[in-house]
Amino acid sequence: MKRQDLVEYLDTYLKINEYPDSCPNGLQVEGKKEIYKVFTAVSASVELFERAVHDQADAVIVHHGIIWDFERPLYRGSYRERVRLLLTENINLLAYHIPLDAHPEIGNNAKLCQALNLKNLHPFPDHKGNVIGIRGTAEGVPKDSFFAKIERVVNHSILVFPYGPDSIYQAGVISGAAQKDITRAVAEGLDVFITGEVSEHIMHYTKEEKIHFVAAGHYATEKFGIMALSELLSRQFPLQVKFIDIPNPV
Repeated sequence: MKRQDLVEYLDTYLKINEYPDSCPNGLQVEGKKEIYKVFTAVSASVELFERAVHDQADAVIVHHGIIWDFERPLYRGSYRERVRLLLTENINLLAYHIPLDAHPEIGNNAKLCQALNLKNLHPFPDHKGNVIGIRGTAEGVPKDSFFAKIERVVNHSILVFPYGPDSIYQAGVISGAAQKDITRAVAEGLDVFITGEVSEHIMHYTKEEKIHFVAAGHYATEKFGIMALSELLSRQFPLQVKFIDIPNPV
């Protein structure tokens, strides 16, 4: 399919103009006009781009791209190599950050909630009021069983601050580095808040507020959306789509 058609489809489907973000969503590096083979992955990296070159991919779609408002990278070292690989091989790079976290059907948070069998799913705002997360209900699952299920679902070791109730009824998910959003979880009266990363002060806050906090891995909580997007593209278009799993312990 044509590059422009793919970009327009994804930009529209993921509603990129509805979310404030720290990066440009959509096409970040322009490559070939015709696309046959697509690689998808959580994060941009030299390893990913080298594999795309080796397998002659025409486009790479990631959750974490190479352009961020908080960075002013110089074209040297690994950043230069990332750009060189894309430009030399004429490979398109598309990135979808917050839109792929927040999407109600294939977003990281929605898919993780579905995998945990949470019911009555509806939007859950972050501490800035942006509607990114998803919250849902469980049927009084014992806390230890719920934690074990999270670990199985994400296939990653988790860190738990188990200071909430013995049974889980209300849970909220904001993937990635959303530890600050524990304040919203408390305000919403949740029993457990699930994200990817944790900061030092979170332990004391969760203990004092009597809520469970689960850090299940940034990468581990954010592979769900890009994998779902891969499946969607495979169904919708005559493209070869391959998800490249490059695990990260964080």
